[in-house]
Amino acid sequence: MPFEIPENIHPLTARLAWLIGRWAGNGHGEYPGIDNFQFGQEVVFQQDGRPFIHYFSRAWIIDGEGNTVREAAQETGFLRPQPDGTLEMVMCHNTGFAEIWTGEIHAEQPRFEIVTDAVARTATAKEYVAGKRLYGYVNGDLLYAYDMAATGHELQPHTHAQLVRQ
Repeated sequence: MPFEIPENIHPLTARLAWLIGRWAGNGHGEYPGIDNFQFGQEVVFQQDGRPFIHYFSRAWIIDGEGNTVREAAQETGFLRPQPDGTLEMVMCHNTGFAEIWTGEIHAEQPRFEIVTDAVARTATAKEYVAGKRLYGYVNGDLLYAYDMAATGHELQPHTHAQLVRQ
């Protein structure tokens, strides 16, 4: 599905215009100490003309036939592109932690990579210390990979998905 660059897009967010819209699809998750899992996901990136893009994601665990088993992660935040091509992101999760991410918007391809700069957790949240994310626009789809360091394990792959513009 083609996308249109909004007329009111802020110049700083224009390099991320390919993200704007609603995406949905499936992904895979794994991590030491948990069973591998499949999930469905919906992601929305929206803008209102100011120099940020609002992000919202919700996911649900699915079985081998694609049926919903239970609700899963939710997260929301703001991507804040900077004039020098760097990217800041603030994000919070339903599981009790908030993060500040930093990274760069790729100059020649529609993709960006971010890593955690800071993580704050509530007293009841699991031990989570760092993350790395890569998002890219590939053949019209949104692909991402998320690496995580948590529960005493070093940074390693956790989830990845392929989402289709809705």
